[in-house]
Amino acid sequence: MTQNLTLAPSATELDPRWARLVARDAAADGGFVYSVRSTGIYCHPSCAARRPGPAQVRFHATAAEAEAAGFRPCRRCRPDLPPPRQRQAAMVAEACRRLDAAEEVPDLPALARELGLSPSHFHRLFRAVTGLTPGAYAASARARRLREELPAARTVTEAIYAAGYGSNSRVYESADALLGMTPTAWRAGGAASTIRFAIGECALGSILVARSEKGVCAILLGDEPEALLQDLQDRFPRATLIGGDAHFEALVAQVVGFVEAPGTGLDLPLDLRGTAFQHRVWQALKDIPPGSTASYAEIAARIGQPGAARAVASACAANALAVAIPCHRVVRGDGSLSGYRWGVARKRELLAREAAGD
Repeated sequence: MTQNLTLAPSATELDPRWARLVARDAAADGGFVYSVRSTGIYCHPSCAARRPGPAQVRFHATAAEAEAAGFRPCRRCRPDLPPPRQRQAAMVAEACRRLDAAEEVPDLPALARELGLSPSHFHRLFRAVTGLTPGAYAASARARRLREELPAARTVTEAIYAAGYGSNSRVYESADALLGMTPTAWRAGGAASTIRFAIGECALGSILVARSEKGVCAILLGDEPEALLQDLQDRFPRATLIGGDAHFEALVAQVVGFVEAPGTGLDLPLDLRGTAFQHRVWQALKDIPPGSTASYAEIAARIGQPGAARAVASACAANALAVAIPCHRVVRGDGSLSGYRWGVARKRELLAREAAGD
């Protein structure tokens, strides 16, 4: 009589690290390495080499531990180096530092070669890590330098060239996208721009709505009207602030109505001022349906930058358009409420109103 024997799993197979090795889980790289007794080498869990039998495998917390046990690093996955994702992230971080520091837009193919990559591979890797092409990142870095240079420069032209632009004309042609106003107005702290505003009350406390020539530039919530007005003045220190008339009061009423009943929708022209990254985050926030939420990590993944959850949180904190840019719909990974520029209690109330369909 033939007996069917079922062998019990070995200690190696019962180790949770074995399942990650079998799955070639890249996320496990850096957490441990494994060695193969028959070959005398050790590998990252994600190594594409032929999978060894469990009886041949030994797990090690670090590469140093594996080498101390007499094993040598695999030449294919290089477990003696940081995991590929870390090396790629470090490479892109170095590229970002060079782009941030460059006085002029660098030769991107030359930068790729300096990092040991082909231009096409560099382009794909940079975009995968940052969500932006190298060219778009360089343009964003120049725009940031321009915003930093303008207040202190003797002239607008001096600031433009110091930021790395080759001519005034190109900056003025794209001034709205770069600054939301002309370079001269930005340098003057918003001087020559007119901002109308009004302060009212809503279910969440005091509310200030402000609009520039381009669109609504601030929706601020708080407990004290005076604090909201001070916030607006700090944002536009030299702009001409004008209290709203009856027509403007209708705009405020529209915003208040949306706060009271989010289901009514809010379709207003917005004057968004921020970096390219912030704009992408804010657009992703607008894409979250009312009554739904998303985590910071989910938003980072949606904009193609899965490792940027903290940067997403910073972009949410920089949002000056409450409810219009619904940063209240972003929660922690476990679904709990995190910090909110205008208070967690207001965030909870907004989410409750949306969930109820008010």
